[in-house]
Amino acid sequence: MIVAACARISAAIAAESPKIRRTVVPRAVDIRSADGTILKASYFTAAQAGPGMLLFHQSNRTRADWAGVARQLAAAGINTLTVDMRGFGDTGHQYDPDRERRKQQRSDDREAAFQFLTSQPRVKPDVIGIGGAGVLGVENSVEVARQHPAAVKSLVLISGETSGEGLDFLKQAAQLPELFVVADADEYPPIPEAMELLYITASSPSRKFVHYSAQRDAPWLWYEPFDIGKVPATGNHGTDLFKTHSELPDLIVDWLVTTLIKTPGHAPADTLSSATFLNQMRAPGGVAQVSELLREARRKDPQAQLFPEITATTIGENYLRGGDPESAAAIFGLVLLAYPDSADAYENLAEAYLQDGRKEPARQAAQKALALLDAHAVPASSWTDTEPYRGEVRRGAEMVLKAVQEK
Repeated sequence: MIVAACARISAAIAAESPKIRRTVVPRAVDIRSADGTILKASYFTAAQAGPGMLLFHQSNRTRADWAGVARQLAAAGINTLTVDMRGFGDTGHQYDPDRERRKQQRSDDREAAFQFLTSQPRVKPDVIGIGGAGVLGVENSVEVARQHPAAVKSLVLISGETSGEGLDFLKQAAQLPELFVVADADEYPPIPEAMELLYITASSPSRKFVHYSAQRDAPWLWYEPFDIGKVPATGNHGTDLFKTHSELPDLIVDWLVTTLIKTPGHAPADTLSSATFLNQMRAPGGVAQVSELLREARRKDPQAQLFPEITATTIGENYLRGGDPESAAAIFGLVLLAYPDSADAYENLAEAYLQDGRKEPARQAAQKALALLDAHAVPASSWTDTEPYRGEVRRGAEMVLKAVQEK
């Protein structure tokens, strides 16, 4: 189910992803951590001022494995930093056997990388994305987001897990756009289940889950953080997925362009992520409850969305087809509360009113739908704006007006 959706998404992205019009040459940089350790990093500068993106590698790879995505991001307008963490790649350094000291070093290294990125002259310090692969990269990403919730506007998490504190953060970050990516055949099980736990714990209605299915899971062989050639790479873990799923880099870039440039800190609500609200609106008294939850969310963030327009519309249409126009009208009213500029929602509400015998409200809703279409100022709906669909909305509104006049 999810894989099929990803295929459709990828096809759309292939047609719409930002064109790479210039060659991005990274600049090698040294980042000094709190104890003086130098972290080796690469900085991919965008052509103009814009958001920043910090990418963390997995424990069996280095920053080089993010280079292709980093170039695409910089070409799309996102200043991007990749860093070799302490003990890896060009940064190197001996393994510290003291667990608490290692924990503090990782925290200091993450913070040093974040501060370097946000201090760059072309980076908007309050519009930052964080991405990570593998156990190490996902943990680092969630921790940076947890420490800087006001600045971090988007997360990309691939094939990893996080701590209890990280899970608590994902649960309370109710409007943070989050992209989760995992493959069933990941060579380090139970990573698929760990990523599913992250996804179901997170509460953002705009989170998205990219799940590459397989007939069976890979056998457990060893731990990723301590793998020294013990587990053969199969192309199913972390940034290795870029080779076996060539559409994934474009999908990630598209996600970050949406959540960092087009609508910073926001992504369209996703049906799977909105299941709680969608089920609630179908329960007795649910429309009023979800309406209040939406108003509450909007008081904190005027652009907050709790559910996709099209999915809630489908619920309303089911009521209408089932001969319950009153419930349909309630759902369509909720849709309009969330998407007040939707000609589609007004036309649907007009049909519900007409079937319920409320001629004057039906006429007003149909006229509003036509006025929105005629203005050409906004899309016909949040999910599509093709000319054929605009024509269908217009035809429906005109049929309602004709029926009202005849009655």
